[in-house]
Amino acid sequence: MSATVRLTTTVLPGHKIEVTAPELPVGGTVEVTVTVPTPPAPEGKGILDFINSSPFRKTPEEWEQFERDFQEERDSWDR
Repeated sequence: MSATVRLTTTVLPGHKIEVTAPELPVGGTVEVTVTVPTPPAPEGKGILDFINSSPFRKTPEEWEQFERDFQEERDSWDR
């Protein structure tokens, strides 16, 4: 049977961590997993903000006009 002990600690100088948990058996073997939380994106710097700031972002009407202009250009190549 296994038990899970979840703790939060601070990284000490020398890149060390210290865990104190009275419920852990002295001399026993334990498995330690360290997870470093990723910091939240700065305000206004999320992926949607990046996509929305794209200079290539067009409305459906703008894309239709682009397609018409592009097709007109391609048609002129055959003349």
